[in-house]
Amino acid sequence: MIVVDADGAVLGRLSSSIAKRLLNGEEITVINAEKALVSGSAERSYQEYFSAYQRGKAIKGPYYPRMPDGIFRRTVRGMLPMKTARGKSAYRRLKVYTGVPKQIGDIKPELQKAPQRGKRYTRLGEISELLGARVNR
Repeated sequence: MIVVDADGAVLGRLSSSIAKRLLNGEEITVINAEKALVSGSAERSYQEYFSAYQRGKAIKGPYYPRMPDGIFRRTVRGMLPMKTARGKSAYRRLKVYTGVPKQIGDIKPELQKAPQRGKRYTRLGEISELLGARVNR
């Protein structure tokens, strides 16, 4: 099992590398999902996620998450071939947590490259709070 720390990592870049590793058969656990960064201003990022969230119906779907771990999983899911058995089994090997769970506390996580300076970034936890989720930062 590989543990990846999402703190300070750009969501799309991290998700694409995780999707590729999942397809290679690795089991990956992501911690601190609420601290992942989404490029762009907070207003623009919120509008994108809110329009996707409103698209879904409570009874019929499609179901869009509000919690940071759910948004992270949904981002990786979009990069996997979910209509094949290979993609579904890869998706099952992904675990995403907000914060650090007790069973992973002693394992040293992989750290990701720092984002570029001078660009605007928004934390995934902030977007989740704007969507109405209760996130403990």
